[in-house]
This record gives sequence, C-alpha cells and structure tokens, in this order.
Amino acid sequence: MKKVIQFDQVEKRYPDGTQAVQKLDLTIEKGEFFVLIGPSGCGKTTTLKMINRLIPISDGTLRIDGKKISEFDIHELRWNIGYVLQQIALFPHMTIAENIAVVPEMRKWSREKISRRVDELLEMVGLDPAVYRNRKPSELSGGQQQRIGVVRALAADPEVVLMDEPFSALDPISREKLQDDLLELQRKIKKTIVFVTHDMKEAIKLGDRICLMKDGRVVQIGTPAHIMSQPANEFVESFIGTHSEKENRPVRDVVAAFPAKAAEGRRIESMETVAAALSLLAEEDTLMVYENGQAIGAITHRTIVQFLGREVQV
Repeated sequence: MKKVIQFDQVEKRYPDGTQAVQKLDLTIEKGEFFVLIGPSGCGKTTTLKMINRLIPISDGTLRIDGKKISEFDIHELRWNIGYVLQQIALFPHMTIAENIAVVPEMRKWSREKISRRVDELLEMVGLDPAVYRNRKPSELSGGQQQRIGVVRALAADPEVVLMDEPFSALDPISREKLQDDLLELQRKIKKTIVFVTHDMKEAIKLGDRICLMKDGRVVQIGTPAHIMSQPANEFVESFIGTHSEKENRPVRDVVAAFPAKAAEGRRIESMETVAAALSLLAEEDTLMVYENGQAIGAITHRTIVQFLGREVQV
C-alpha cells in the first residue's frame, strides 16, 4: 500500500524546553482512517498540526508522498490538505455555499465547477442544496454546521484530511450521528484521514488503526481489535479500560448486542469466548455463531470491537 504520510524521528521542542513530541516514527497509509489518541498534553494535536506545518518540526523528517513537507509551497501544501477543527470556524457573514467555496476559489476553479462541487458535497452529507446553500451559519444547528466544516475541508478534493477533535463540542446524539455519517462518507471517498480525539469509544468506532500516545511518544499502534485484546502495557490497559473479563464473555453476548448480517462464515459455538473469536477473526472476515445446532447470528471484527468498546471508560 502507498505510504502517504511518514514521520522519521520527528521531534518538536519549544523554547521553554518542553518536548512535545519525541523521536516519532510513524507511517500512515493511503486511504487509512488513522486515529491519534492519548491524555491531554501527550502530543497528539502537535503531531497532527506538524503535517500541514501549522507547527514547524524541530528535528527529523516528515514526508507526504515521499516529499519532505519543507519542500512544498506552504499555500499549496495547505490547499491540498483538508482541515476540520473542533471550533467550526465558518465565516458568519458568508453563505454556506461561499464557505464551502473558499479553497476552490483560491485555486481558481471556474464558477460552474465550484457550484457543482458545492451541490455535490451538500448532497453527500444529506443537506438539500436548494435549502441550505444560501443560508448563513447562524441558521444551522451545531451538527449541521459541523457537517459544513467537514465538507468545506473536502471542497478542493484533497488527498489528506486532518480532523482535530471535530465532534467533541457536540451533544452525544449529534456526535454519534456525525460519526456514523463520517464512516459512511469515508467508505465512498476513501481519503487519508488523520483524526485526533480524547474519546476511546470514538477512536474504536472510527479508526482503521489507533495510535495511543503518552508524553510525546507512541505507546502502541494497532487496529481497534488488537489494542483492545492485546494492550501493550498497564498504561494502555488503564487508558482504554480493558478488562480480561470482557474477553472471557461468550460470543452469544456479542450477537445479542451487535447483530451482524451474514449468510456464511466459519462456524463458532455460542459459548466460545470473545478472545477465541478474535483469534479466528485474524484469518476470517465473518464467524457464524451456532447454538444447539442452529445459526443464531454472525460476528465480525467490527461487532467485537463495538462490544469491547461499549464498556470503555475514559
């Protein structure tokens, strides 16, 4: 797989001696949903902002598509990287269409192309262009404004999108809906997304891989299922709230909580443990769960991760 973003011994030091990021070696693949998570001050937002040079690196090398970020024209670099903040920062006196069009206009797209792109993006997130394109941000709910923040970052069709705790200010219902929308959107557009959060449930739900940081260093990188089932040390175990009891629960509990639809798959008995299922899912996409000789449902990596993550306390 093509490596889009590569950190090689990257460090960030501030004049007061603070070492925000230490010897970071990290590769983010093309089309990957990559989540950075950790306690406050761990370096996750600094890591994100070094990608588009909002924060300059102090040492090491950071490349995008093999090219050092220092070799890019700063404006061209940022135009080619979408950026979504917690503070939505829509321009209040501009219409929704004008907000979305900011970067395409800077890139001198034609008026017709911009108009088509605005309508396409609004439709992509379930907002009728005829209704919303001429509204002002103040006329939208918080969740709708954040949808505009997301599509504005996609307006010029960037390869990479950075998202810095974009949903943390929203109420739980709006947040969960936007998480679902983002997953659906990513299935369609397949961008390389680097997403910062402090919420382990969100990380587990969204990430293809999760990078857990502490004190400016990477503690563990892996898929949600891998990190949940094989925490690297006590810090990871404590942070994600993993308890061995969950791995010893029967897979019938997973089927009951998060049913998956499937017609076929390797067979597993309903009283087998979640840990046993995770081992089998290293080689299988789907397991069919049987009880008393009858199929009662299916489980996948995703449903097990949802099951494990449901009890996470951060």
